[in-house]
Amino acid sequence: MSLIDKAASKLKKSESLVERAARALKQAPADMRKNTAEINKRQPEMTPKKRPEVTPESTGPSEEKQTTKKGAKVDLDVDILKSHNIFISEDDENSITTEEFRIIKRSLLLNAFTKGDSAIKNGNIVLVTSTQPDEGKTFCAVSLALSMAAETDLTVLLVDADVSKPDVLNTLGVKGNKGLIDVIIDKNMNLSECLLRTNIPNLTILPAGKKHKLTTELLASERMGDIMLELAKRYHDRIIIIDSPPVLASSAASVLATHVGQILYVVEAERTRQEELGDAFKMIEKCKHINLLLNKARFTAGKKKFGSYYGYGNDYIK
Repeated sequence: MSLIDKAASKLKKSESLVERAARALKQAPADMRKNTAEINKRQPEMTPKKRPEVTPESTGPSEEKQTTKKGAKVDLDVDILKSHNIFISEDDENSITTEEFRIIKRSLLLNAFTKGDSAIKNGNIVLVTSTQPDEGKTFCAVSLALSMAAETDLTVLLVDADVSKPDVLNTLGVKGNKGLIDVIIDKNMNLSECLLRTNIPNLTILPAGKKHKLTTELLASERMGDIMLELAKRYHDRIIIIDSPPVLASSAASVLATHVGQILYVVEAERTRQEELGDAFKMIEKCKHINLLLNKARFTAGKKKFGSYYGYGNDYIK
């Protein structure tokens, strides 16, 4: 056999690269079917379990950012308000009490929203307090908030920070649950859960919340500072009225004074002693803008008698 014949015979016996490739392509579908079958056998084990439905009870901190809970809606009881000498109906728009608080609020609002070099830091946060209990501070805080809520371009948040003796809700004739202290303690709680929206469109209430033995420390915490900053800056037209404990009855008042821009200080006529007033002012001296309001004064001005129990006038705001 010649060399040429031998080479030809060898080529016939050997498989070229092209032929090998063609054979591989013919075998590929079978292999792929085999692999697919194996994958399908394992598929049930690889399928993730269905995610459980999130309910309000199961919502945790991560979901809370996506599902914001809102507080309750409450209606103010007009009869209860009137029993406390507080008036909000249109029929009482010209009452002496209504007119007095129109005078009282005007200078506070002017300070709250003054711009430029005369601007007051946190001027839109007003603390209402007194020297001792039962001088009428809660009455003044509620009346002031209602009067400011009558403004067409303001939103008012009334905060009850007198945790030991909260009386704002009772005065307004409404009920609440969670409040300021609860938000401070629980960093995962959304502030909006505690707010009570009222039937007065511009008025919202933040209750005091549960009592705590470390109230002063909680109010002095960084968390409280963050909450106050959020409340003050969230809306440009918001003013915050805080009903504080009496200065000489609780150290919490001096702590709250560090968060506010203005103080409305209620002085009961013929009761508050000058030396007590001096001691109290030293405890709240961090706030430089203190307005005095003489309460429960009996006097006549012209032909009008300014209340047999509560007396106000612009002469007493200095």
